[in-house]
Amino acid sequence: MAQLDDLIQQREALDQQINAMRQQARTEALTQIQSLIQQFELTPSDIFSASKNSKSSASAGKKVAIKYLNKATGESWTGRGKPPRWIQGQDREAFKV
Repeated sequence: MAQLDDLIQQREALDQQINAMRQQARTEALTQIQSLIQQFELTPSDIFSASKNSKSSASAGKKVAIKYLNKATGESWTGRGKPPRWIQGQDREAFKV
């Protein structure tokens, strides 16, 4: 049982060391970040806005034009993904918009 108590005390001491080192590293990181912000005159929108070159942000919410239309039912298909049943096995040129 004494060994268990010793191990628990060691773990608590290690947890304290980890927390102290983490706090020191955090402080150093914040100092470096603040220095870079001042050096490059960055604004919050520069730092927290989505990347302009990001593929996901460029395509997010972008509508795709309809390529095929079933005039009988009004259903449409962009030509992307699995073809709907109404166009499978048929000449797609007949449905082209």
